[in-house]
Amino acid sequence: MVKTSQILFASYLLLAPALMLYASENSPWGKADVLDIDYKPAKVLYDLSSGDKQALAGLLDRIGYLYKLYGSDVFDSSIVVVIHGDAIPLFAIDQFKLHKDIMQRAQSLTVGTPIEFRMCLANARLLNYEPSDIHGFVTMVPMADAEIVRLQHEGYAYMR
Repeated sequence: MVKTSQILFASYLLLAPALMLYASENSPWGKADVLDIDYKPAKVLYDLSSGDKQALAGLLDRIGYLYKLYGSDVFDSSIVVVIHGDAIPLFAIDQFKLHKDIMQRAQSLTVGTPIEFRMCLANARLLNYEPSDIHGFVTMVPMADAEIVRLQHEGYAYMR
């Protein structure tokens, strides 16, 4: 007489290879590992030229999270966003009603933190914007490319 436990065991033996085959077909490389890393504060440069509001929102999320990973260190970390190209109108005062939510988020990142927004003055002028046309939490620099190079020479890691 065959016991129920023997039937279950035999069924398992028959089904186990099929289940293993199914699992390996869906994850032939296994599952991801997670590294537990403590990131040290650093100097980071973000190059912002996209005029896409969603892209800017994503960038602000990344900047905020990076600053948090750095332990909100105001002494040893520095995050600079260099703005040029199609991104310039997002920061224009005359466009505030269209971009109020994203500008409030950007400005809030600069309060009590080492996060800065710097804009290309040459490119802004090509688009008919003067410093008085840009929100006050932004600092103008003569040229975006020159500022990016300068910051890299100062040890900033370049991010796009």
